[in-house]
Amino acid sequence: MLSLWQIKLAGLILPAVFFISGFDREHMDEHIKKLESDSKELEEIKDIEEGSEFLEKSEDASLDMDYRDWKYAKAKAETMKEESEDRFKLEWGIFLTHQAEKKDIDPELVYELLRVETGDTFDPELTGPETKYGKAYGMAQFMKNTGPWIAKKADMPYKDSDLFNPYYAIQLSIEYLDYLHDKYENWDEALTAYHRGVGGLESYKDKNGDAKSWYAVEIQDNAEEQKQLLAAQ
Repeated sequence: MLSLWQIKLAGLILPAVFFISGFDREHMDEHIKKLESDSKELEEIKDIEEGSEFLEKSEDASLDMDYRDWKYAKAKAETMKEESEDRFKLEWGIFLTHQAEKKDIDPELVYELLRVETGDTFDPELTGPETKYGKAYGMAQFMKNTGPWIAKKADMPYKDSDLFNPYYAIQLSIEYLDYLHDKYENWDEALTAYHRGVGGLESYKDKNGDAKSWYAVEIQDNAEEQKQLLAAQ
């Protein structure tokens, strides 16, 4: 029986075989080399999944992408990696892009949220300062009193140490953003609620008349700049 990776590669290679049938030998050799290079890139997906216990065990968080999805996600991830001066790893960007796209969320929005939450460090082991509500943990800066119920809503497993897993933190942040955007139907409120909590959002709106907090504005503006940068490449 063919493996998932063999099936995906067959979908890429078989049409190409028919396409190159009329080529001369030189063109055929060049095309075969490109196919071999492309297949190696697809194997990188498998390497990412095997490198994370969370990804291996989670069906919803699997990298179930074809070659076109992979190229798209990798292009986005390379921009994130470059913009962060290598602090945000390429494999994190690939995973983030693929998972965000599943929820119809701009990957750049999630990336910028993580950037703001970690103060540009993208440190997956970050522990925030003590507050009256406790400390926040990991790349997405979830507190231990909010992380579990968000995970439960998303039907994800949970233990406190998971908050320090970059893939888990990315996935949990996407699930929470998806929940908040469904609830409020706009990003100003969704992002301000992510930052301040639902109660904090209402207090902010009562005081300011809208939900355009610095947090929501900065993330959306920077995300749009990131999209334009990629489009110009």
